[in-house]
Amino acid sequence: MTGHADLTGKLLVATPEISEGVFRRSVVLLLHHGEDGAQGIILGQPLDTLVSALLPTWSEPVLDDPHAYFGGPVQTDSALGVAALVEGRGDTGVARLYGDLGLVDLDADPEVVTNQVSAMRVFVGYAGWSAGQLEGEITSGSWFVVDRRPGDVLHEAGPALWSRVLARQPGPLGWMATYPDDPSLN
Repeated sequence: MTGHADLTGKLLVATPEISEGVFRRSVVLLLHHGEDGAQGIILGQPLDTLVSALLPTWSEPVLDDPHAYFGGPVQTDSALGVAALVEGRGDTGVARLYGDLGLVDLDADPEVVTNQVSAMRVFVGYAGWSAGQLEGEITSGSWFVVDRRPGDVLHEAGPALWSRVLARQPGPLGWMATYPDDPSLN
């Protein structure tokens, strides 16, 4: 990428500048970042909808949590399966993203995929940015860019994820974890 580092695999953590909407206090895993733009999924936002209602054949393979998760406002009529891959696996029905994470082909036979994954989550929709848009948002102060940890993607859920990711950051960035919902009341 010309002039910008590839942020694929990093987490975007919403700054207090994003005070409303779907990205307020969100944590986004970047699935792809390149000259053509970026795509990611919002982490930690379970839906009331069960995976079995969306994808009946995938209700069993989704481990730990039967709920679908909100991945973002783009193409909310589609779903993405993100999984932690078993070491040495990830070839049939699963495309390795980076590290131990893979993207599951939800059209594949679940029985072929389940022996390759240790955990999986289904995300409805995704977050997307056109070329240069994400870089502009980062420069303007809308996002902190931090490294992910294994538990961030598939094991920690709910609104506390934002605070937990920030709390482990060094220096003043870690202090943001206790930023009040309404600073005027502080």
